[in-house]
Amino acid sequence: MRGIAGAGFFALALFQLIGSANAQPAANAGCTASPAAAGTEVWHCDNGITIVAESGARFELKDANRDGHIDSVELSSKALLVEVPKKPGGNPFKVLTPQAIAAVRGTKWAVDVADAKTSVFVADGRVGVTRRSRGRGVVLGPGEGVDVEATGPLTVKTWGQPRVDALMARLGQ
Repeated sequence: MRGIAGAGFFALALFQLIGSANAQPAANAGCTASPAAAGTEVWHCDNGITIVAESGARFELKDANRDGHIDSVELSSKALLVEVPKKPGGNPFKVLTPQAIAAVRGTKWAVDVADAKTSVFVADGRVGVTRRSRGRGVVLGPGEGVDVEATGPLTVKTWGQPRVDALMARLGQ
């Protein structure tokens, strides 16, 4: 995975929401943004979470437990690359899309939303993925991905390098 696996990146292509390369200001709890490669924007949060947003991505940072730190991202369009440091116990960090929820503790992954489907890919580590409407989920390991649509089974597949490379290039990786 060309250096991505070594960095512990998780590419999660998640379903489309609505947006343009900026987080909504309502819940930027402890996070600041700066421009980065390929028109991306990088958000650094005081709890160690880093989010790389594809140019034009629409998302909102959330602080559900109101402790002053983000604990999830609501993504409506395009892609995010998220790095969450390992921490003992507690709730997993989540990326929520119209179709899916991807949750993890201590890892790095990307989320992409397009055409009423969410695609999730793991370069290293493990990520749990369920439909937003709940139901039975899947756990992805290194090199595995899943496309989440409104209906149909969640089928885990090995992603080819061209698909991985295309997503990561959109994120300046």
